[in-house]
Amino acid sequence: QVQLVESGGGLVQAGGSLRLSCAASGRTFSSYAMGWFRQAPGKERDFVAGIRQSGLSTYYADSVKGRFTISRDNAKNTVYLQMNSLKPEDTAVYYCAADQTRSVPFIVTQTGYHYWGQGTQVTVSS
Repeated sequence: QVQLVESGGGLVQAGGSLRLSCAASGRTFSSYAMGWFRQAPGKERDFVAGIRQSGLSTYYADSVKGRFTISRDNAKNTVYLQMNSLKPEDTAVYYCAADQTRSVPFIVTQTGYHYWGQGTQVTVSS
């Protein structure tokens, strides 16, 4: 089992940057694929980015490709989401998620993840 705690959210102007972090408990972090999802008010929770256990493979939603970068540090039990060139439509609560799946293709639906953080708010002003 793993517990996840996100941090790094906040208010930023359009065009700005934020880096989200997700710290995981436990000694088996490297066995978990990690994902970032986001949910805007009144909308579904959508996949943003994902990274495999080794960190060698990453996946992105089309809406964030070229602007967001997911990475992980297995020694620190932490996954990151660097968000650049932020837009007002990026405003949402951002969640990190974990699962021990090694599914191919990479899972991009929330139902594929067993463990979730509490979320961190990101607000981008225009």
